[in-house]
Amino acid sequence: MKNLRQNGDLTIVYDVLRTYESNYWAQVMIENHNPLGRLDNWQLSWDWMEDEFIFAMKGAYPSVVDTSECVFGKQGQFYKDLDFSNALNCDRRPTIVDLPLEKTNDTTLGMIPFCCRNGTIVPPAMDPSKSKSAFQINVFKMPPNLNRSDLTPPQNWGITGRLNPDYKCGPPVRVSPSQFPDPSGLLPDSAAMASWQVVCNITQAKGSSPRCCVSFSAYYNESIIPCQTCACGCPANTDRTCSSTAPALLLPSQALLVPFDNRSTLARAWADLHHFPVPNPLPCSDNCGVSLNWHLFTDFRGGWSARITIFNWDDFAFADWFTAVELDKAAPGFEAVYSFNGSTLEGVNNTIFMQGLPGLNYLVGETDAANPQKDPRVPGKQQSVISFTKKLTPGINIPAGDGFPSKVYFNGEECSLPKLLPTSSSHRLGSSVFLSFVLLVLLSMFMQQ
Repeated sequence: MKNLRQNGDLTIVYDVLRTYESNYWAQVMIENHNPLGRLDNWQLSWDWMEDEFIFAMKGAYPSVVDTSECVFGKQGQFYKDLDFSNALNCDRRPTIVDLPLEKTNDTTLGMIPFCCRNGTIVPPAMDPSKSKSAFQINVFKMPPNLNRSDLTPPQNWGITGRLNPDYKCGPPVRVSPSQFPDPSGLLPDSAAMASWQVVCNITQAKGSSPRCCVSFSAYYNESIIPCQTCACGCPANTDRTCSSTAPALLLPSQALLVPFDNRSTLARAWADLHHFPVPNPLPCSDNCGVSLNWHLFTDFRGGWSARITIFNWDDFAFADWFTAVELDKAAPGFEAVYSFNGSTLEGVNNTIFMQGLPGLNYLVGETDAANPQKDPRVPGKQQSVISFTKKLTPGINIPAGDGFPSKVYFNGEECSLPKLLPTSSSHRLGSSVFLSFVLLVLLSMFMQQ
């Protein structure tokens, strides 16, 4: 029985293209349908159910090339004349990775449409041609399935990426054979011998932490509301060198530009200057590889503006990065983004989608300073101002919270937001936020005892 194809955040189609008695060639197509979904350096895995093994591939490669399980197992006993040094992988659960861009036109490993993107799959709104990835695989079968029509798809599919949403995949479902148009347009379409579809949806695993965080600041307040303590998780054992429950210390603006390990002196000096409480031990870091700062830049009768800055604290660089902010009340007044490409996201309420301009869509990783013996490491950084009009949002109150996002995404991952907002109190925290901050510190000190 063949079923209709289903919708999902991500779909994987397993198409058998050619089949023989002992082996077959299949194509795997991964396609992103979520406007905020994304994968970087994707890793695809599944379980073989009938002792199959991978002999050859085009467009992708196993993360581990190892055929020892075949040589010393039942596959080696059955395929006595097969040269397993030419095979690729005999794991029951292989992990497949994409090839780099330079392999696209490689006649041996590439030449597969939508292959070889270094594992990057972006939302369709960014670039439809980059929202999918494909590869082909030569699968050898084992008895008693030595028949052209004995075709069993892999089970228990899973896909992961670096700093990306988590996906939960369903079982493969038999669907009508995929159609492949003739590239020249002269010949009839060809069809797969058999096709299965796997539907994957974004999920939030219980107890999992975000992988990015946000800090808030405003033109009317000198202090930065930093990312939350342990926003992206904390070490299992801090040995009381830091507190996982104390609220993060308010910061001067220059502290955003240095790694967390170099902020303590700045944070203590800022607290002494403004008579802010300092917990002992100090709060742990946010432990996020990427952080974003949302800064209220201006607010006037006819409009307002914000500045967004993205910091990459990892050694890993992000190509074709994107970020998105959800503004519950202010989004209808969106006008322009000046250093990024930006637009409201169709089909997603009150969300502004931003990506790098051509040639500026590469967020570099953290690097050494000019004088690494003296100065802290420097994060990769991208920044832009965003302007809004108030004509379409009468009654909006920017300082009271309408100018701050309710959700922020980086490369599809929803980021941790601060629990406090900057207050309009002439260069210092307003009494209500200050009291909240003091209470949080006292509570954390009580919990440490």
